[in-house]
Amino acid sequence: MATEVERVAVTPAAAALLRTLHAQHGDLMFHQSGGCCDGSSPMCYPAGEFLTGDVDEHLGDLEVGDDESGPVTVPVWMTRAQYEYWKHTHLTIDVVPGRGAGFSLEAPEGVRFLIRSRLLTDEEYAALHAAAVL
Repeated sequence: MATEVERVAVTPAAAALLRTLHAQHGDLMFHQSGGCCDGSSPMCYPAGEFLTGDVDEHLGDLEVGDDESGPVTVPVWMTRAQYEYWKHTHLTIDVVPGRGAGFSLEAPEGVRFLIRSRLLTDEEYAALHAAAVL
């Protein structure tokens, strides 16, 4: 049986912050910014506040644990044009001290989300290609 390859992950610290933000704002989503005003950082929004469409690629869903309302899942999106540059990588959303992006929900918390990436292994890439996920 083949193992499912995940394209995105989350660190424990980022998961804890996402549970806090979920308790404050309800369902959440990420969109990996392509640059401009907020650099190239993962932007966290209340679900549906950032509209996705045919130009966006759903990278996966982060299971970040439970808050008082139950399990918290956060979908992660990226524009297809940017995805072409990142499709050979596995992305991990982390959080670090510092000023958050002005439009992202963590901004008032004194921290910011960031992406840590690594190249997919040959096996991961082959599994994604076989599943027609690339």
